[in-house]
Amino acid sequence: MTTTRSLFAGAALLATLGLAGFALAQGHQGHGSHGAAPAASDTAATQAYKAANDKMHKEMGIAFSGDADVDFARGMIPHHQGAVDMAKVVLAHGKDPELRKLAEGVITEQEKEIAFLRDWLKKQGK
Repeated sequence: MTTTRSLFAGAALLATLGLAGFALAQGHQGHGSHGAAPAASDTAATQAYKAANDKMHKEMGIAFSGDADVDFARGMIPHHQGAVDMAKVVLAHGKDPELRKLAEGVITEQEKEIAFLRDWLKKQGK
């Protein structure tokens, strides 16, 4: 079967199953999966990461000024805040001592950079 025919066959299968059916078929791991651990998207850590990620991406949607320096500073503030928020998630839910130590450093350094960027924007009158 050619690649084009394979693609058409896959598309037809998805159309037949519908996206929900396809997701169900992919998510079902067999008859013995009842009582298993919650899906990754159901954990408190995952929900916190998703919230941090959504917030960061929303806030990074700045109105560009055309000034590369200003746009960099405005975009990096929410980007760094996202790193702080994710580091706080690992401190709240993570267990690995090395990652927890890294997360503490991320918080310290990113907060310094956020303060620097805010001060720089203020000095520029932005």
